[in-house]
Amino acid sequence: MTDPVRILVAEDEVSIQQIVEEALADGGFEADIAPSGGEALSRFRDDRSGYRALLTDIGIGAGLNGWVLARRIREIDPDFPIIYMTGGHSAEWKSQGVPNSILVEKPFAQAQLVTAVSHLNAASTSV
Repeated sequence: MTDPVRILVAEDEVSIQQIVEEALADGGFEADIAPSGGEALSRFRDDRSGYRALLTDIGIGAGLNGWVLARRIREIDPDFPIIYMTGGHSAEWKSQGVPNSILVEKPFAQAQLVTAVSHLNAASTSV
């Protein structure tokens, strides 16, 4: 039996963390949830080979926001899959988001999230 694919999740709202964790588990993924952008970046630096994608809220509270977190991770790994979640920043995606990323707007159906992660995960493993 293979281990589930680990997804690094940067989200500060507990209710959204639970939804994301459940959705990813239902899709066969394992969520590693960091409550801040700084903590997510630290975890990525410590174990980058253990993660297959970043799923980040854009407004993560104080510290690194999702835009900055994604850019920092892409400085380390230029092809790392990035999925953004947002309830109000979608208009900024074209100017702030990293290339070849996906944006999922809140509120979202759990299937939308799993589809986005699956799509980027498949694209990154086929290269």
